[in-house]
Amino acid sequence: MRKLFALCLALSTVLSTALTSQCALADGETIYQVSFDNAVHHEAQISATFTGIENQVLEVQMSRASPGRYAMHEFIKNVYKVRAVNSVGQPLEITRPNPYQWHIAGHDGEVTFIYTLFGDRADGTYNQIDRTHAHLNMPATFVWATNHEDRKINVEFRPFNPRWKVATQLVKGQGKYSFSAPDLQYFLDSPTELSDHQVRSWQVNSGGKTQTIKLAVHHDGIEDDLDKYTEKAKAVVEEQIKVFGELPTFDYGEYTFIACYLPHVSGDGMEHRNSTILTNSTSLDEAEYSQLGTLSHEFFHAWNVERIRPQELEPFKYIEANMTPSLWLAEGFTTYYGDLILKRTQEWDEDKYLEKVASIINQAYNMRGRLYFTPEGASQLATFTDAGVSKDRTNYHNIFFSYYTYGRAMGLALDLSLRAQFPGKSLDDYMRQLWLDFGQSETPYSRDDALATLVKITGDQLFADKFFAEHIHGQTKPDFAALLASAGLKLEQKDDESAYLGKVNFYFRGEDAIVDNTVLVDSPLYRAGVERGDQIIKLGRRTIRNSKLWDKALAQFSPGDVTTIEYIQRGETVKKQIAFISDPTLTVSKLDDELLLDTHKAFLIDWLGEDTPDEDLENTPPTVQPLERVED
Repeated sequence: MRKLFALCLALSTVLSTALTSQCALADGETIYQVSFDNAVHHEAQISATFTGIENQVLEVQMSRASPGRYAMHEFIKNVYKVRAVNSVGQPLEITRPNPYQWHIAGHDGEVTFIYTLFGDRADGTYNQIDRTHAHLNMPATFVWATNHEDRKINVEFRPFNPRWKVATQLVKGQGKYSFSAPDLQYFLDSPTELSDHQVRSWQVNSGGKTQTIKLAVHHDGIEDDLDKYTEKAKAVVEEQIKVFGELPTFDYGEYTFIACYLPHVSGDGMEHRNSTILTNSTSLDEAEYSQLGTLSHEFFHAWNVERIRPQELEPFKYIEANMTPSLWLAEGFTTYYGDLILKRTQEWDEDKYLEKVASIINQAYNMRGRLYFTPEGASQLATFTDAGVSKDRTNYHNIFFSYYTYGRAMGLALDLSLRAQFPGKSLDDYMRQLWLDFGQSETPYSRDDALATLVKITGDQLFADKFFAEHIHGQTKPDFAALLASAGLKLEQKDDESAYLGKVNFYFRGEDAIVDNTVLVDSPLYRAGVERGDQIIKLGRRTIRNSKLWDKALAQFSPGDVTTIEYIQRGETVKKQIAFISDPTLTVSKLDDELLLDTHKAFLIDWLGEDTPDEDLENTPPTVQPLERVED
């Protein structure tokens, strides 16, 4: 994809010809026209004209996968009212050989395929079309033709509202709503938002190049909200450049954050080559700008995943699942940095970040999936878990762990290990080396390359082999207590006195206490045979009729005590002994001042950056060029 894209780049900079019914069609190009006359009912009308057809039967299809997602999404389910005509408008017969394609024969070398598309979910994977906007993920929107993937694409949008502007990484054409792409791979990787959104723009100088960053936000807030958010986004961009040493070279000199923060959208973030989609149902002001966390994560992907790319994802396959064992690095390390950058920019203070560190460790230690899969194995399960849909119940709460959250924990463990064992080295050096060796040239890396890069920055084969054998290819959990000690931090049990049986949520059917969550492997409830859907009758002598009675029953006991639990499981009453433990939840905190050494303080500053009082932040001059308000 990337090599092909480079060949087409020079051609694609030519301004697109405005599309009208009278325009001359260049042989071999694909022409799309999109209108939104029935937007109030979530419909778009789309025509796709394929020229220079070489096969007797044109094979038209809809993508089943989408960039940044690893599971299958059957986008064709929202396509209907299909018809096709030849170059002079004569109807052509359409056959349906399988659920994902249409075949069109008897053409004259040109086919216009016309259809209606329904879309009412705004996130990084699907579409939403209504009177407020047309939020389009391209694989969920556009059909395409086999053997036409390398051809140039032109698209013209006909908006529902004349105030609508277009936010996209597609190449701007002559008209306000005309755009192009050099090939299908780039086109399908180019999400597009049509709405009356607001735009902020600033320039970044990096690596001898000046490039533009745009923030296009469709929201109900005021101008000051967006100005404040833009300043925060600028700080994130600057801090991430420090990790890699330079900004990626964006194909047309621009990168665009495309954000929808409206009550009727779904929360998400999705990376793309020169842009990212950000969605949240809460406004910037109401969320107190917490959307910045998703922005930070997705922008880190501009290096890690978009250019530092796992071998198995290149090229991305649009008609089948995309599987790689490296999501612990691609998504997990990105998740680690998404939060760490917020600390380094001082969006978060030290206390808040240490709460996040505690959360990372608790999740890593309590994920039962670690007993069944390695981080590579969990990465390979993404084809079923990454927004994949199934009706039957699964046991994922016990057997699967998220490569996002556990991969983040592996990033934390490797970062602390490098800082402690190799003075002057950190995970920043590892990411920078991956960028130099694979990202700059866009050479996909293998699982062996990930290990070899660790050897390269440490010069220690034994260390790298051990880390990967235990934590990436194996299932050993890191010793976070020892790792945190180098930073003057202590890992402690939050509560070692209260009785605990495992996490349990109830829903109450009258006074019947029904277990409403998967019971985790090895918890006391699990060992007693309790399952989701069971009705808890008694714990000890106490009858359970509401949540307060459950809490009171627990309060009668201490860790190590044994009692009986009585429950109904699928019509059968069961009575078992159950042993109490203490809550395994851990906290992270600094050593007392008299125990905190200068080496600990230096470690923390090098890792997290130095906390600056709020009054000092207010007097800090800006380090990037002032923002520009952009109006079309």
